[in-house]
Amino acid sequence: MKSEDGPAFGNFCDSGITTSDPFLSVVRFTSELSWADAGPEVAEPQVERLCMEAQECMVRGRWLDLVSLMLTSADLIFSKVADKDLECIFTVICNVVSQSQDPGEVLEMAKLISSKIVQQPIDKPSLRLKILFNLYNLLTVPYGRFLVYIKALGLAINGKVTEQVVSSLKKIDTFLKEWNIGVEDQRILFLTISNVLRESKSPPKESLHFLAKYLGTFSVEDGHILDEAMEEAVRAIVEFAKAPDMFQCDLLEMPAVAQLENDPKHNLAYQLLKIFLTKRLDVYLDFHSSNAEKLEIYGLVHEDCISKMRLMSLLDLGSVESGQIPYALIRDTLQVNDDEVETWIVKAISAKLMDCKMDEMNEVVIVSRCTTRTFGKHQWEALHSKLATWRVNVASVISTIHANKITEETSQAIPSR
Repeated sequence: MKSEDGPAFGNFCDSGITTSDPFLSVVRFTSELSWADAGPEVAEPQVERLCMEAQECMVRGRWLDLVSLMLTSADLIFSKVADKDLECIFTVICNVVSQSQDPGEVLEMAKLISSKIVQQPIDKPSLRLKILFNLYNLLTVPYGRFLVYIKALGLAINGKVTEQVVSSLKKIDTFLKEWNIGVEDQRILFLTISNVLRESKSPPKESLHFLAKYLGTFSVEDGHILDEAMEEAVRAIVEFAKAPDMFQCDLLEMPAVAQLENDPKHNLAYQLLKIFLTKRLDVYLDFHSSNAEKLEIYGLVHEDCISKMRLMSLLDLGSVESGQIPYALIRDTLQVNDDEVETWIVKAISAKLMDCKMDEMNEVVIVSRCTTRTFGKHQWEALHSKLATWRVNVASVISTIHANKITEETSQAIPSR
């Protein structure tokens, strides 16, 4: 196939020739393309020199050097070669990783190829992504796969094609098991995924999920390293406050977030989160009244925060009022009119925040289940206690059934007179 701007590139991918031939063909083609403007007298010796060098790399098994040689004119290839030929060329280049038995060399080749591909992300980003995933599938070194995947996510963000990688995120748990990466790489991965989801306009809950996983990788022992998480911790708080469908999170207990409490610059964000997760509407209104101008930097909509805090306050009532909440208490806590009380209860039910029945005659809400705003150590202890009680009760029932069965069998064994 012939490109309008460059020489013809033979369709060798389907020709059935030997493994080495495609590598030399790529070197010859890219060399001719690079020296096309120099004239035959200058170009031909240079092309032959590069082909001889490539052949020597193959004979000696210097695969990394071969890849480096093949990528010398990569930028020119992207600008001069038609897409079909471009994909074919890089298919051959990527296949070089299959020639080496040295994991270290394979890893270096993966780094070199992927770094070259992502250099111009806004130029043919979809095709570049396709090449990266082709490289990913050719790799047998787990860490190499991780590095290429991270490059692909970064390319998707910078090339504005995040929608093309979102579906792959569903397999991230499987990928993590395969890659077996350390904490620092997990941080890079989770933060990058969060950015991909944010750029792809996915629901805020999805982006915040991975941002929380990123923040969760930091511990108190990380010391000064915690500083690098400050801005992202603030971002997580703001995203949680803005999300209209999120009413529970564990951010407050994370060291990366807790450090904000003693930081003059970010203390306001920490206080905001603490109010959303542990206080009621009246505290938020007082907080906003005292800090209205400062809170503007977070881009929060005050009316939306009030609506969210009303539901959060209702959750708090449901968790502390022993299963029954008087309408009057809901009215006063949510600061609404009498005729709005049931509307807010219905909103909580619709959002699946609580299961309850409204006793209109006695003007009380009977709560059978209520979402907790946080699920930390205290909630785990409570759950452990409930499970322990449940186990004792089940054991008691089984024991009773067993005893009754023995009694019945004994009575049947005694002959009647």
